[in-house]
Amino acid sequence: MDILEHNRIAWNKNVDTGIEWTKPVSKEVIDRARNGEWEMLLTPTRPVPRAWFPPLNGLRVLCLASGGGQQGPVLAAAGADVTVFDYSEKQLEQDRYVAERDGLTINTVRGDMANLACFADGSFDFIVHPTSNVFAESIIPVWKEAARVLRDGGILLSGFVNPLVYIFDVEAEERGVLEVKHTIPYSDAADLPEERLAAHIREGAALEFGHSLQDQLKGQTDAGFVIADFYEDGYGGKSLLDRYISTFMATKAVKLKL
Repeated sequence: MDILEHNRIAWNKNVDTGIEWTKPVSKEVIDRARNGEWEMLLTPTRPVPRAWFPPLNGLRVLCLASGGGQQGPVLAAAGADVTVFDYSEKQLEQDRYVAERDGLTINTVRGDMANLACFADGSFDFIVHPTSNVFAESIIPVWKEAARVLRDGGILLSGFVNPLVYIFDVEAEERGVLEVKHTIPYSDAADLPEERLAAHIREGAALEFGHSLQDQLKGQTDAGFVIADFYEDGYGGKSLLDRYISTFMATKAVKLKL
């Protein structure tokens, strides 16, 4: 099956049903950002440290696989020159909605996070990549493309899922039992029980991929980044694993100067 196309349709459906990650920020949030009072999420609950951000005024920012009217509008209101890139046209519509509502300038581009051929080398100073590479079959091309379109010395902020989330049997976990079943890397398309996968496809649920920490971290350093900072986050108690370990993490990476 065409995973990319399936997940595009799934995220369009998510916009229609109004899940958390598709809800645009409010006008009040934008007004505060214009006054220098803002925060942004890469993971479910913990705001990104303000020290991770350079001065935003005029900064060329790429919000990578980051549609939904959340990160992009806040950064634009804070003074950045923002491009939001996403494969779901309805997620991009959320950013355009906030831009029109609040008088912001935001460039929206539809495309695959692993293929940024529409952008020239060094087009951006700063990239924001929230927890979205869980929907990419391979993340190595994502890091390589991010490095290519970022200028030397530019910054990449990324959030991602702890791969331990995917080692457990999903049906047992729904019953409150943590039963180790899968290996990492994990793929819904390959590892879900046949009936469960068929239901996912029938219902239009997005398919996920549990990438190894080597691909998440060394994938960045191999692409030319130095990881400068790191933090962990949970899922606000929504995951059974939250009581045992942080289920999300985020990195600040700097592209090496040649």
